[in-house]
Amino acid sequence: MNSITRRGLLASAPVLAAGAAPAAVMARSVQAKAAHPDAVGLAQMIRKRQISALEAVDLAIGRAEALQPKLNFLVTPMFERARARAKAGGQTGPFAGVPFLVKDLNDVKGVPTRYGSRVNLKNPAAESQEPYIDAFEKAGLIFIGKSATPEYGFLPTTEPVAFGPTHNPWNLARSSGGSSGGSAAAVAAGVVPFAHANDGGGSIRIPSANCGLFGLKPSRGRMIPGRPSSRALDIAVEHCVTRSVRDSATLFAATEQTQAGAPLAPVGLVTGPDKRRLKVGLIVVTLTGGPPDPEVRVATEEAAKLLEALGHHVDPARWPVDGVRFGQDFTTLWASGAAALVDGVAKHIGRRPDETMLEPFTLAMADLVRQLPPGGLDKAVANLKADSAAYDRWFDAYDVIVSPVLGKPPVELGYVAPTVDMPTLIERLTGYVGYTTLHNVAGAPAMSVPLHWTPDGLPVGVQFAARAGQERTLFQLAYELERARPWAGRRPPLWAA
Repeated sequence: MNSITRRGLLASAPVLAAGAAPAAVMARSVQAKAAHPDAVGLAQMIRKRQISALEAVDLAIGRAEALQPKLNFLVTPMFERARARAKAGGQTGPFAGVPFLVKDLNDVKGVPTRYGSRVNLKNPAAESQEPYIDAFEKAGLIFIGKSATPEYGFLPTTEPVAFGPTHNPWNLARSSGGSSGGSAAAVAAGVVPFAHANDGGGSIRIPSANCGLFGLKPSRGRMIPGRPSSRALDIAVEHCVTRSVRDSATLFAATEQTQAGAPLAPVGLVTGPDKRRLKVGLIVVTLTGGPPDPEVRVATEEAAKLLEALGHHVDPARWPVDGVRFGQDFTTLWASGAAALVDGVAKHIGRRPDETMLEPFTLAMADLVRQLPPGGLDKAVANLKADSAAYDRWFDAYDVIVSPVLGKPPVELGYVAPTVDMPTLIERLTGYVGYTTLHNVAGAPAMSVPLHWTPDGLPVGVQFAARAGQERTLFQLAYELERARPWAGRRPPLWAA
């Protein structure tokens, strides 16, 4: 990093590498890679005064302005505020002066939160922010804007009617994933080195898989608290999407709960792999037993072979729950969030909202809850709590489970959009998002690692999961995989280089 100069960084921005052939993208020069350090590297440069925080922020803003028309990852620019904070200085922490995006499901004081929904387009600026967002600022991060999300984070694609679709920099016709798709597209395209994400059913891992990034979902109760859950079972957690493992591990250490009485013993900063060899269970089929796309199967089986080559022991495994019943119960729990939203809007406006205010998928999910028999939600939650216990027992036999993240490589925009009719959408979601939800119910950590690209250049993430509280095991494995099969040099066709 010492050889990276301020001049080299400033000379790199903002030129778009749009439409480059995959081979050319893979062959970026050392100078181009040096112009995009990860967040830890950029923070080191700022501390050494090789670049100022204001220059780093200006670079990110320039890249954002250049790429936004093609990617549509940004819903609320905070450029002048970011410049003012960088110019004022005074940032401390491991990421002092590093530019960052906050997902538009979380309040940032002084900025409106719109949750990807038309019903919130006229929202006033937030008057406060939760402690988790405070923790980002204490870590030294400077927010340059708020990233796009599907309506209230409900779908695994970022195509809200309110703001339009976010495009995948690896192929603009493909989904960047969801619900942290805006953050993932921006990081994958080199706008910022990493960005905020949260995960209630796969929303860190899915966009990471689609955009060739690293994304770890923490355990329930691990991080400094964010927005309280409105569901009967708390399934959502906060963290980020990154290009390097060390960025994720460093932000994790800066934002996990460490106070006396924290729900989990702190992990601290994980800095590299461990010598311990792991017992790994391999799963290829979805929770409901369906087969994945052939490229996804190849990615997962190649990951298992890599683990064996590294000395880990891999055996076939089976899901510990009835996948069909689990899927029904999880859908009920997920839909309860939509029902609470619809009821809240109805109370505010004095009538039930229609499709001019909320998306068809949101309204249809709310209707699912209304059609439940008495006690239906309580029964689903009880079943899911039993599934959580079964998940924990599963790890009496394994240290880690490896599986796909998604049933397909990044799908075309529109495939799981909120305007698709409900029966078709549910059928598509069943095969596409069949691997990530159990970890949310169990409150367990899981990560997407970018280990595979299809012949036509689309990234395919591989999922690694552990018992609740075992993030250290996953970070250590991630470092080992990153070292064995590096991905940092891969660049999408749309890249701010």
